[in-house]
Amino acid sequence: MHPVAWRYINDWRCIACGICCKEYDVALRFNEWLNIVRVYGIEVTVPGLNKVFLKRRSDGSCIFLRRIGNLWICSLQDYLKPQACKLWPFKIYTRPRYGQEKQAEFTYNGRKFYVYVDPACIGIRWGTPSQRLVEKVIPEFIQIANGQSQTQQYSTANLNKLLIQTIKPKVYVI
Repeated sequence: MHPVAWRYINDWRCIACGICCKEYDVALRFNEWLNIVRVYGIEVTVPGLNKVFLKRRSDGSCIFLRRIGNLWICSLQDYLKPQACKLWPFKIYTRPRYGQEKQAEFTYNGRKFYVYVDPACIGIRWGTPSQRLVEKVIPEFIQIANGQSQTQQYSTANLNKLLIQTIKPKVYVI
């Protein structure tokens, strides 16, 4: 399935389903590989033909994927989390890549970007773009893609909110 232009997306939120960490290989940039290896050792990565990848378990999931209740959480956060993981399901380019040029165009700080979304993500809500998507989500993805920010507020799961929704206390009636 090809990525689609952002203008078909109403909103997106990571729902910590773990599908991205179970279905996709994560290619590491050199500095990402170096930082991860320094902390966890070389055995958490595997060499490819011309890239290095995060290791996967026998079930195909990323070695850093952890289950908390019904949620699947990446145990690599902040500076260790690879940029490919921070950006998924968004793809940010300076030129159109998958067609739909007008629908993919997004101007941020006077520069044109072409923003696409992987439709395999179940956190996507389809429809007319929301103000949140346009003003918060996409700008954060662009900042991460350009190396202007490492911090994720809108481009990752809101764990506190998800945990509260998932872990409901048992109520006993006497």
